[in-house]
Amino acid sequence: MRWKRTIQLLDVHAEGEIGRVAIGGVPKIPGDTVADQLAWLNSDPKGQELRRFLCLEPRGAPIGSVNLLLPAKHPDADAAFIILQPDQAHASSGSNSICVTTALLEAGIVEMTEPETVVTLETAAGLVKAVATCRDGRCEKVKLTMVPSFVHELDVCLQTQEWGQITVDLCYGGVFYALVDVGQVGLTIGKANAAALVRAGMVLKERINSQMSVVHPEIPAISGVAYVMFRDTEADGTVRTCTTMWPGRADRSPCGTGNSANLAALYARGKAKVGDVYPSRSIIGTQFEVGLLAETTVAGRPAIIPTIAGRGFTFGLHQVALDPFDPLADGFAMTDVWGPLAGEI
Repeated sequence: MRWKRTIQLLDVHAEGEIGRVAIGGVPKIPGDTVADQLAWLNSDPKGQELRRFLCLEPRGAPIGSVNLLLPAKHPDADAAFIILQPDQAHASSGSNSICVTTALLEAGIVEMTEPETVVTLETAAGLVKAVATCRDGRCEKVKLTMVPSFVHELDVCLQTQEWGQITVDLCYGGVFYALVDVGQVGLTIGKANAAALVRAGMVLKERINSQMSVVHPEIPAISGVAYVMFRDTEADGTVRTCTTMWPGRADRSPCGTGNSANLAALYARGKAKVGDVYPSRSIIGTQFEVGLLAETTVAGRPAIIPTIAGRGFTFGLHQVALDPFDPLADGFAMTDVWGPLAGEI
């Protein structure tokens, strides 16, 4: 073979959301901290080249993420990782944390102990503690203690031509979210409405980011609204979610960072307290368990420590490679598969 680059990927999904884990061949990523490495991936041409190589066609696909497994910087961490998606590298993700934990244990990178293994993950947003329930060599369930989550601003009014005035909550759960009650766009959360929800989410994300600025007060590398998450509450108290992701798809999982952000909004409104636990259901019907572990502060503002519990499943192992003569080394995306915004990639 005349391959210029090879990377080994373990295929994992968390409640339906694919989070492939790059367990071999990952190049050295510059930076003294994981936040520095995130910034490099999003600003340096070589970092963007790596993301496009893994996330775009012909080697990638619009569904799912690729997690770069990296050596930990923090002495308490077992491993570090950064999430790659078609638009950029992202700081944190609940579903991807579940995928990475499952990969580390089932691939033997971190020794599995039964009935429970504790894995500490380092992200650009901070440390995430993962407690994995293990049996017969398999990771059955993962409970995450997420990074502190907080409200940036509640009840932000946004004027739109499509739906009139929309009210959104801007909250942080590891990345920044715009949280929108789904009825405001005349839709419900269900598989049949996925394309319409994604179209609405992409419009709202562009409007919000063009009109408002959000930056983490302690981690400047984390800025801008990453996702719009539509939410609803079912009769039994279950929170139903649909996180919309650029350039045009819906998160298959209930979304860990999105539910963390939403929990911060509930707490700020007095609708959640320490000790509360509730289910959150995804657009395809899979479920996370969301809990409020503790109160804290971030840069002097009230914040909470959420927990997210769900299942990860390995389903394959493959290697991607780059032929040095391949004219499509930089990857591509087309609107027939990736949605109408694919032309901007």
